[in-house]
Amino acid sequence: MFDEKELIPKILGGDLRAFDILVKQYQRLVFHISFKLVNQTDVAQDISQEVFIKVFRNLKSFAYQAKLSTWIARIAYLTTLNHLKKQKRDSFEPYPADIEHFHFTNSNPESELIGKDVNRYVNQLMSQLPHQYRLVLTLYHLEEFNYQEIADVTELPVGTVKSYLFRGRKLLKAKLEDYLKNEN
Repeated sequence: MFDEKELIPKILGGDLRAFDILVKQYQRLVFHISFKLVNQTDVAQDISQEVFIKVFRNLKSFAYQAKLSTWIARIAYLTTLNHLKKQKRDSFEPYPADIEHFHFTNSNPESELIGKDVNRYVNQLMSQLPHQYRLVLTLYHLEEFNYQEIADVTELPVGTVKSYLFRGRKLLKAKLEDYLKNEN
């Protein structure tokens, strides 16, 4: 079982095997956060490495005020945002004024599905959502963070986190319902 209060002092004492355990425990979380924002596997992997370097260098400042996973997720989030800002990506355009009528793509869902690969299709739809929706959906549903933990990572109010979850789910549901209607 993973015990952060036992592991952190070992890492601070120079035990690299203990740090390897920490990396293995949180590498999926860090990658998910980065990938959902940059949507490129190789870039997300590079960012993940950068995150764990920052974790290693700053672990002495971890004060146990939040869970270690929340602290690491926050580092991953900020590192990815900094990467996006440096790359001057257009990912940070304001939300469309008519977000309720947000369009994903004009392509036919059948052409996007190979062998009814719904998971792949859902991931494609997720990649087209505004980055805030992608992130909160990933943290909540894949990483099982609660509202407060997501708010801590993103520095958004809990109400905004709930709103983003609701809107993101609503957009995904509408598109999936369209697909299912076309299948029948």
